[in-house]
Amino acid sequence: MRDPVEGGLPHGGRLQQVACDYGIALGDWLDLSTGIAPWPFELPPIPLRAWACLPETGDGLHAAACGYYGVSQLLPVAGSQAAIQLLPRLREHSRVGVLSPCYAEHAHAWHQAGHQVIEITDAEVEAQLPGLDVLVVVNPNNPTGRLCRREQLLAWHAVLAERGGWLLVDEAFIDITPELSLAAESERDGLIVLRSFGKFFGLAGARLGCVLAATPLLQALADRLGPWTINGPTRTVAAHCFADIAAQQQQRERALQASQRLAQLLAAHGLAPKGGCALFQWWQGAQAAALHDFFARRGVLLRLFAGDSSLRVGLPADEAQWQRLAGVLKEWVDE
Repeated sequence: MRDPVEGGLPHGGRLQQVACDYGIALGDWLDLSTGIAPWPFELPPIPLRAWACLPETGDGLHAAACGYYGVSQLLPVAGSQAAIQLLPRLREHSRVGVLSPCYAEHAHAWHQAGHQVIEITDAEVEAQLPGLDVLVVVNPNNPTGRLCRREQLLAWHAVLAERGGWLLVDEAFIDITPELSLAAESERDGLIVLRSFGKFFGLAGARLGCVLAATPLLQALADRLGPWTINGPTRTVAAHCFADIAAQQQQRERALQASQRLAQLLAAHGLAPKGGCALFQWWQGAQAAALHDFFARRGVLLRLFAGDSSLRVGLPADEAQWQRLAGVLKEWVDE
């Protein structure tokens, strides 16, 4: 029996189970399935107090996060997933539109909380908006990389907020292009912005995200979560990373370069991406499942989206990984 905490919807990663399924040792895999930056930030020294004492809110995390996101208030949570699951429980029965395809946990969480959920395409938003109480947008989108303009999002928000509705924008992959973020507008009533720490900083195991919104909503969410949601060591690491401007700039530059290189590599082997962002590329085609299996049998894990026959490919970390990916791509073409 699998560990119950690994249940639920499929995601990238889960490498231990994949290694078992394919009979390839864990250390022999190249995991390109997650869209997490493959260059983790250096960890600062973690004082014993961070382990031994209950976390305190005056430890600098809140100020560092506010400075990084350019806001005056926010709520740190144990990964943006925690907010995705709890936000639907702060509303009465609502009609919720989810701009799809996107990160499947959004529609799942609203459905589980008893709301009416409809998955809509970009072309359907304007027609559906008058009948929605909540609109959920992942921006840049996961897995397609589609971007919505700030002006468009704010226009949708204005329509929803006028009647007490919400626009929920998941910006988990926006750190490399922060000028596209709605963070600076997040104190508007009815606008909720989710940010992820782990993806850009390459430290997904820290399980940290931030909710940016107006004070009443942040307070309601905090009341639901209770105290000590972020452990002491994570608070120490995150405060350090949020303040490291030089490392952030380096991360943005190398991610943009790597993403472009990845798009060119895939295209050179007949798999030109149909979308993507600075942390992954997205390919769609009838052979997606076959490609996923072909790569997995050679110890390279991609993220398969069986529903729309597509693949998400994350960034290799170093030249050896680039050469390994190129080798498997060549094998695919030769066969």
